[in-house]
Amino acid sequence: MAKTSELCKDIRDKIVDVHKAGMGYRTIGKQLGEKATTVGAIIRKWKKFKMMVNHPRSGAPCKISPRGASMIMRKVRDQPRTTWQDLVNDLKRAGTTVSKKTISNTLRRHGLKSCSARKVPLLKPAHVQARLKFANDHLDDPEEEWEKVMWSDETKIELFGLNSTRRVWRKKKDEYNPKNTIPTVKHGGGNIILWGCFSTKGTGRLHRIEGRMDGAIYCEILANKLLPSIRALKMGRGWVFQHDNDPKHTARATKEWLRKKQHLKVLEWPSQSPDLNPIENLWRELKVRIAQRQPRNLKDLEKVCMEEWAKIPAAVCANLVKNYRKRMISVIANTGFCTQY
Repeated sequence: MAKTSELCKDIRDKIVDVHKAGMGYRTIGKQLGEKATTVGAIIRKWKKFKMMVNHPRSGAPCKISPRGASMIMRKVRDQPRTTWQDLVNDLKRAGTTVSKKTISNTLRRHGLKSCSARKVPLLKPAHVQARLKFANDHLDDPEEEWEKVMWSDETKIELFGLNSTRRVWRKKKDEYNPKNTIPTVKHGGGNIILWGCFSTKGTGRLHRIEGRMDGAIYCEILANKLLPSIRALKMGRGWVFQHDNDPKHTARATKEWLRKKQHLKVLEWPSQSPDLNPIENLWRELKVRIAQRQPRNLKDLEKVCMEEWAKIPAAVCANLVKNYRKRMISVIANTGFCTQY
């Protein structure tokens, strides 16, 4: 039977007033067109509580005891990759049988929800210490210093791709805690590889890397793409070149080429730190633009990449470098581990 709607306050008040005048339940019901049982319930409530408004309903009791809730909270705090089924089994061994939904509701009440673990570079202790040193050394650098940097990197642009995900239990602010992330390493296949550079003045020249790149090929890219980009963007004197510690970048041929360019200053860079390089955000911008174009093959993909890279406004580039100090603060706050950038 469907639940009937509640009587409005005016009718409940009228029932009590008529009852005070000495009228019985049945008579009141006939007069007001309500059931005698309904009239009786309202009057009994008035006699007991001296009120007609509804009391707050407590709802069904929680199936998980406070002790059980503490147990699963402790489990997901220590092991964020714990699954719902693991928690169901743990509670069952403790004598409590509940559904996955009940566990999910309990964890949500404590501020936790199931989220996809972030993929980040694998950081060894030496990487963490190098990142902390970089952040502390450059924490107080003025914004004008970062405007002189020519940022560079390689990226893989996939025609088709699928990223695997893992779920972890975490609070919103803990998404980059190392326990809640998935370390990744670079691998190839089904893509084109690009080298690019940019500064706050705009994007530099983009180059598709054919085959396997070594130190000699990298030097050709720097000579044919980096230096013309510096002139085209009118970087002037005192500019700084940034690249990471990829083996091609630290090869003997590369070091010798850089040494001969006496006017070229290289920024000392901590390994495994893509979150410190704003060009990673620019690659993301490029990939969004490419996805909107939907290239059909690798040749079309290369053409679209070149076109969209050239279209990125200088204002977007400047925005990525603006307030670069916040990246330093984030690294220090996360004790050297990966950040949201």
